[in-house]
Amino acid sequence: MDNKINLLVVEDEPFLRDLLLMKFKQEEIEVKYAADGESALEAAKENTPDAILLDLVLPGMSGFDVLDKLKEQEETKDIPVIILSNLGQEADIEKCKEKGATDVLIKAHSSPSAIIQKVREIIEG
Repeated sequence: MDNKINLLVVEDEPFLRDLLLMKFKQEEIEVKYAADGESALEAAKENTPDAILLDLVLPGMSGFDVLDKLKEQEETKDIPVIILSNLGQEADIEKCKEKGATDVLIKAHSSPSAIIQKVREIIEG
């Protein structure tokens, strides 16, 4: 049986995206990535990931809109969504939780290993 974690990373910043992809690969976490909201929604429907790591500031559609759409659709509404963003104000964090995010991580306060640990915690319970 394949116990690999399947993660969708939605991040438009190449440096952070590549760093996360490298770290997840070392941890044997299977990663698909999307650089914008539209492709994130398509990827989530096509490959139903175990969890989604979602940036809020994206080109075109915002992460808030992506979160809304994920939670509205039958195929994607139960996927845990972890917000990874620089928007660390209490109001933004509250808004994410109200919209159904499982957790919110602030980029500046989260090392790649802390992010991996959080992903594992949420998926593996």
